[in-house]
Formats: sequence, C-alpha cells, structure tokens
Amino acid sequence: MNLKNKAKDGSMNPDFSKYNDGLVPAIVQDNNTGKVLMLGFMNKEAFTQTQKEGKVTFYSRSKKRLWTKGETSGNFIFVKNILPDCDNDTILIKAKPTGPVCHTGADTCFNEINPTFTLETLEETIADRKANPNDSSYTSSLFAKGINKISQKVGEEAVELVIESKDDNQEKFLNEAADLLYHYLVLLQAKKYRLDDVVKILMERHK
Repeated sequence: MNLKNKAKDGSMNPDFSKYNDGLVPAIVQDNNTGKVLMLGFMNKEAFTQTQKEGKVTFYSRSKKRLWTKGETSGNFIFVKNILPDCDNDTILIKAKPTGPVCHTGADTCFNEINPTFTLETLEETIADRKANPNDSSYTSSLFAKGINKISQKVGEEAVELVIESKDDNQEKFLNEAADLLYHYLVLLQAKKYRLDDVVKILMERHK
C-alpha cells in the first residue's frame, strides 16, 4: 500500500479520484472458503460506512444511493479484512456472509449453486443447537450433559480413530475422523471458543 494514500489514522484510503465517477470496484471474498462472492462498487462514503459499521456497503449505480448488502433480505456481509490492490484503486473485502449473497438465492453471484457446506457452517449449526436446544438434536443433548460428557466423547472418538488408522478400511477411518472433528467442534463451543481461535495459534507457530 502506498503510504501517501493512507488516512491519518493508518487505515486504508483508496484512490477514488482515479475514475471519473469516483467509484472503485470492491470484490467480496468469503473469509473462510476463499470463494469470490460478488463484485460491487464503492464511493468514499460507502467505503467509510463499511469501515465504520463492519457491514459491506456499496454505492448503487442504478439507485444512485448507498445500499448495505442485506438491508432488505437480512443477509448481511460482515467485514473481516479489507485489502487494496497494488494500484490502490480496487478493494478486496474478506468477509463473513450470513446467508445467500446472490439475489437468486445462490451463495455467490458467479454461479447458481446451493450453499456449500463448510466447517463454519457446521460451527454455526452447533452454536445454534447450544443457544436453542432441540429435544431431537444429538448436539443439544451433548450440551445438556455438560463438559465432562463432551470431553469423554472426544476422547472416545480419538481412540476409535487411532484403532481404525491401523487398518486399511478407508470408509471406517474417514468416518471416525469426521466423528472426532465434529465432537472437537462441540467441545470448542462448550468452552466458548471457535476453530478460528485455534487457527490463529497455528498461524503464529507457522511464522
């Protein structure tokens, strides 16, 4: 980033004067999956509001006004990070969508596919089962039994995975791996942590 284009507080300050309309392209990318979600345009006011509120806000060329993605549907896109390109005239927004991004109901504007399953999706489901217990939910029943039971299940699944690793049954091994990962995410949620918290530690160790 060119330091002369940075705001006094050290935040990014895109070059809105480069184009006659005062707009810069803003590419929105899923922070977890890396999938490109959509492309919009921002003027200086939209960019400032996006930074201030943490929700992606564009300038609508058709409506001639600011519009926050999700203001009608409720499917807001929450900003995780904002990066400029090498010329400081295009913005990459790494974000967390709260629902389908495209008006077609797809998770991305670049094709019409059903929302993909991610570990974040699973985490959100687990968090919902904790916050809104369901008698028919296995996840809710684990939370109801408490941390000791959850920890026990993680231990049991870890042992079962080790046992299956000694054989050559791919299906059983992968299923046990999935069981362990699921129960591990439940344990993290029970301890009020997220997988991102663990990833941050791994990132620090990787340096």
